[in-house]
Amino acid sequence: MTDDIRLAFAHPSERAEASSTTPCDRISLRDYVVEVEIGAFQQERGKLQRVRFNVVVEVLPMTGPIDDDVDRILSYDKVTEAIGIELEAERLNLLETLAARVAERILLEPQPERVFVRIEKLDRGPFALGVEIVRSRDGMDLAGQDHVEVPHPRVTYLSNAAIDAPALSGWIDQLAAMDAPLIICVGPSDVAAPQAGHALAQRRIDLLAIEQNAWTLAARDRRCIVVGTRTELDWAMKNGQICIWAPSKIVLDAVDGPSASPRDAVALVAWFAAEIEAKELLLIDAAAPVTDVPVRIHDLATAQIA
Repeated sequence: MTDDIRLAFAHPSERAEASSTTPCDRISLRDYVVEVEIGAFQQERGKLQRVRFNVVVEVLPMTGPIDDDVDRILSYDKVTEAIGIELEAERLNLLETLAARVAERILLEPQPERVFVRIEKLDRGPFALGVEIVRSRDGMDLAGQDHVEVPHPRVTYLSNAAIDAPALSGWIDQLAAMDAPLIICVGPSDVAAPQAGHALAQRRIDLLAIEQNAWTLAARDRRCIVVGTRTELDWAMKNGQICIWAPSKIVLDAVDGPSASPRDAVALVAWFAAEIEAKELLLIDAAAPVTDVPVRIHDLATAQIA
C-alpha cells in the first residue's frame, strides 16, 4: 500500500501531521459517538443512528509558560460543544453539511489554525460510511461571525377569511412599513386535504396543504415569496423581502419539533414564532395560542393595523 493510500484512511491526526507545513500542537477528539437523526433518505427520518466523530484541531505552539491555566488553551469541551450545538440547531440531511458547520464553529475560537473533521455513520450496514474535511483559518472569513445580529421578525398569521378580505393588500402595506421584517403564515385552505391511514404520511399531507395555501396567497400579492428554509428566511429578513412560510422543511428537520399538529395551524405558527425569536406574533382573525412570544390580535373589520 502506498503512503498516499495509507494516509487516505489514516486517523485525522496522522493526516494533519503529514500535511502540516508549520509546527503545530494538536488537540484530538477520538471515537466520539452520539445518536442523532440525520440523513437524506426517507428510511432515515424518525430514527436515531449512531454517528462517530474524530476531530483534530491544530493550534500554534504557546509562547511563554502555560501556568497550568485552562483559560490559555483550547478546551476539549469546545470541540464537543461545537458538535452538540450543530446537532441541536436543526436536522440535517448531509454529513458534509454537519462536518463543515462543526469545523467553522471550532474556528470561531481564537486558538485553532486548522480543523480536521471525520464523521461516520455506523448503522447503515456492516461498515462505516463517512466524510472527512479540513478547514483552515486562512481559508475562511470568520470576521464578525460570532457577533451576527439576528433579525427579530413580525410573524403574522392570516386566516382564510383574512386572505380573501378586500383589506389584505392594505394590511400587507402597513405591516411591511413597520419596524421589523415581515413573515406571513397561513393554515390550510378550506378544501379538505386527502386522508391517509398512516400518521407520518398524514403529517406530510397536512404540511403540504398549508404550503398550497401559501402559494395561493403569493399569487395574490407579488411582493410576497414562499420560503421554506431558515437560510432563505435569514437572507430575506436582512434584505427587506416579505416571506410566506412554507413549513415542511423546518418542521420536519427540527431537532425538537412542534407538538402541535399541522391541522392546528395557529399553534404551529406559535411554535415557529418562538423558534425564530419573533418580535411579535400578530393574528388576523384568529384566537391567541399559548406562547411566550408577545401576541396581538387584529379583527377583520378593522382596516388599520395599529
